[in-house]
Amino acid sequence: MAHIPLTESHGAAHSRIYALGAARGDLVVTNDDLAGPIESSDEWIRQRTGVVTRKRASAGVTAADLATEAAREAISQAGIEPHQIDAVLISTISNTVQTPSMAALVAERVGANPAAAYDISAACAGYTYGIAQADSFVRSGLATYVLVIGAEKLSEIVEPTDRTISFLLGDGAGAAVVGPSDFPGIAKTVWGSDGSKWDAVGMNHSLLEYRDGHGDVAWPTLRQEGQTVFRWAVWEMAKVAQRALDEAGVTSDQLTAFIPHQANMRIIDEFAKQLKLPESVLIARDIETTGNTSAASIPLATHRLLQENPQASGGLALQIGFGAGLVFGAQVIVLP
Repeated sequence: MAHIPLTESHGAAHSRIYALGAARGDLVVTNDDLAGPIESSDEWIRQRTGVVTRKRASAGVTAADLATEAAREAISQAGIEPHQIDAVLISTISNTVQTPSMAALVAERVGANPAAAYDISAACAGYTYGIAQADSFVRSGLATYVLVIGAEKLSEIVEPTDRTISFLLGDGAGAAVVGPSDFPGIAKTVWGSDGSKWDAVGMNHSLLEYRDGHGDVAWPTLRQEGQTVFRWAVWEMAKVAQRALDEAGVTSDQLTAFIPHQANMRIIDEFAKQLKLPESVLIARDIETTGNTSAASIPLATHRLLQENPQASGGLALQIGFGAGLVFGAQVIVLP
């Protein structure tokens, strides 16, 4: 049978992040507000995590609401029209339904229809996964502009008495518009997973167990094996971060900023040591007043870093996400 050649799509030579948007929960929750049920203290939480306060959203505010707010800012700052967006990718573990996707709802809300839209379930690495996909879409010709969002309302899946993770968590959304570029703005992503530690972070029960009332199972909430996650993050993720630098062809002293997932201040500090970051490199520490917002943490931290250090625009940033799965993703980007 004769081979009939197909028409191939060709996109831009390079891609970059045009702009960012952010939305945080409207409530400020202090350590003292949470310390009682876990029989702890403000001092203990600060020492263990670096969190002083965290942002959480009121009962009537959903993760999709936060995503919409962040998306609108990113689109406006990018200088494009919503209808120019070809794909909307939302990384989240906070969608209130199994299906349909949060992305399809947000695409409609911001005026991006009929953009392709889907959710990414990669927890704290999800934003870096979204950036990796957006980069490939733009360069392959599958899309011209891609809206990437990390959006979480983790306060809905916490157990106030849990001492492993509940006091870390906050609510928020961060968004980025990725589009064509005349220079490389997103380096090759280093990503992967380690399913041997699948149960190190995640829900304490399945929805089936909750539905069937096994042992009076309550609403499933997040928990983690803290030491397992800490050791993996510090030792294995420092290697991934270094690989991302190598793939980008840069060294740590050429970075303007380091933006890790805001999991724990101790992990962030240890990363800086492992990577031998010079003092000139800005290190995102948004966790102190926002908390750990899973997929939203990197774009939120980047947004704040640029607000506080506008001179960093155009510089190189190493971003790395890691979490439940266990999954990870890292890439060097040019800051918008």
